[in-house]
Amino acid sequence: MFPHNFPVNCNGVVVILLLFLSHCARGTLLQMNTHLKEGMDCDGLAGSRQVIDKCGICGGDNSACEIIAGIFRPTVLSVGYHKIIEIPKGAANINITEMVKSRNYIALRNQLGESIINGNWAIDRPGTFSAAGTVFVYKRPNEISSKAGESITAEGPTKEVLHVLIIYQQPNPSVYYEYILPRNDVVNLQPVSQSDIQPFGIEPLNGQLGVYTTHGQRYISPHGNGENLVNGFDAHQFSQEPSASTTLQPFGSEHLEDKKERRNAYNWKFTGNSRCSASCGGGRRYPIFSCVERITHKQVSESLCDMAMRPTPEEEQCNTQPCPAFWDVGEWSECSKTCGPGFQHRQVICRQVYGNQTHAVYAAHCQHLEKPETVSTCQLKICSEWQIRTDWTPCSVPCGVGQRTRDIKCVDNLGDVVHDEECNMKLKPEYSENCDAGPCARSWFMTEWSDRCSAECGNGSQTRSVICLMNHISSLPLEGCGKEKPAESKLCNFGPCYERAEWFTGPWGQCSTECGDGTKSRSVVCLIQSNNSFEVTKPSECSHLEKPPTEQPCHLKNCGAKWFTTEWSACSKSCDGGYRVREVRCLADDMMQSTSCDPFFMPEDREDCNLQQCMEEIDENCRDMYFNCNVVVQARLCIYSYYKTACCASCRKVSRRNGRIRRR
Repeated sequence: MFPHNFPVNCNGVVVILLLFLSHCARGTLLQMNTHLKEGMDCDGLAGSRQVIDKCGICGGDNSACEIIAGIFRPTVLSVGYHKIIEIPKGAANINITEMVKSRNYIALRNQLGESIINGNWAIDRPGTFSAAGTVFVYKRPNEISSKAGESITAEGPTKEVLHVLIIYQQPNPSVYYEYILPRNDVVNLQPVSQSDIQPFGIEPLNGQLGVYTTHGQRYISPHGNGENLVNGFDAHQFSQEPSASTTLQPFGSEHLEDKKERRNAYNWKFTGNSRCSASCGGGRRYPIFSCVERITHKQVSESLCDMAMRPTPEEEQCNTQPCPAFWDVGEWSECSKTCGPGFQHRQVICRQVYGNQTHAVYAAHCQHLEKPETVSTCQLKICSEWQIRTDWTPCSVPCGVGQRTRDIKCVDNLGDVVHDEECNMKLKPEYSENCDAGPCARSWFMTEWSDRCSAECGNGSQTRSVICLMNHISSLPLEGCGKEKPAESKLCNFGPCYERAEWFTGPWGQCSTECGDGTKSRSVVCLIQSNNSFEVTKPSECSHLEKPPTEQPCHLKNCGAKWFTTEWSACSKSCDGGYRVREVRCLADDMMQSTSCDPFFMPEDREDCNLQQCMEEIDENCRDMYFNCNVVVQARLCIYSYYKTACCASCRKVSRRNGRIRRR
């Protein structure tokens, strides 16, 4: 690495070679400055007054690097990403700044299209981003308190090509860009004689490298492309080792004259201002500088003017007159009622724009305008209503306390049934209520007699279950179970048994019931044994012996649910066919009502009775006086009192028959 400066004493003239190191960032150069001895300038000499220029060179005049700057200010763009500039590899001191605050955003990508900042329509938070061998600082000032636009800066140098873009969302964007590029023609310079150096004055020319004396004189290369140059000298003019006989020939006067002539022929001219960002209330605009011919003032290509000499545009206020106040109308609120007439409200505020900001002002400022309504009537739809479709159903129980219901529907204004939520639930009529069917009667319920007798011979017993339960058939003429409980057992006899003189017991018989609690019995006899035969004798013959029990309880299994019935009620008629009823219930082992009984075996709960015809009573005072009274009946003359008396029997018979037909 070359030293920061290279002093050469040639006949009393100190030549200083300033080198721009493209691989050193500005931070490195600043660090070098901070390590200079106190009281020393950047060249290490006290009192020399040398400072570091934009190119990072001590005592330089910004000619060791190229300064690229410009303003991106398009007229009309479509919403989306648009390229501003391509920053080449090796760029340093990068500054991309939005000149006026807007809703646009600056984005950064590499040459492969990979996003670095604000890519893929995702806006990053302000901060630092490492890419292309340097660190980019993304700043977005406070959106409320600050009027400055956002910016992207980096010290560089960059190690790859970068693309700067704008995310266009708001018209009239203005983006200032600037960066520096090092000249590629900087190499080591051998000592030269003072007589070989041609001074051209101390005025620096933009973008040129040169050799400087301690007096600030500067020399440039005559070559246009800068190839094989050493600070303005041909590299082939120098040998590897310095020699006293080596001299430098003066040159470059022709190139400098062309440069001066072109610079004198064109210059930058103020040609107008940008469009004001606001039509009233204070906006921002920027001056526009164009490259023109110095004599004719005709506008020419910007490349003919020196970009370094282009004035920096400074924003200024425009259209500062106040904007007329206006009514700012908000959105209507929801209707106060979901159905039927209601109200909706909105906010109406008098506002005025100033300084690109909208401010609320007194309503008097808007008195020249008619104030919009703040309250309005509304009706989303006509309310639905509750409708009772049916009468109350019968009580759910024939006696005691039960429930009854009715059908309630929500109906809209067209008569169609809709969901209950469409109606006011607080106003819905009761669809169910308790009902009292009166006190319930009680009846004896009993099972059928068991099929088996408790004794195989002699006297035994058959059993059944009897229980008093509430009767739910209100038509039964029963008022209560009463004190007389039906018998739970009865005698049975399947023939005499042989007696014995000694107590002998037979095997236990079958249980009186197939399930549930029952009894089983056995024969106990007194037998007299003589030889190998037995003779039955009277039980008294065995009275001195303890007689074994003849019965004992038995339980084969739980019955489960069984059908129980009440007694038959009285017949509804004494003749001509009536009916009688009884209640049938399915009860479990714990005598609670059950639904497990087989419906096929359910006993009948109604049967016909008194089917015999009724005998007509003969009334001696009611007889037919004529033999052809049947004609009177056919002619329907019984309605007249004469025929009703003359044919009394026939007319009465017809009257009874018609009465039975009407009852049916």
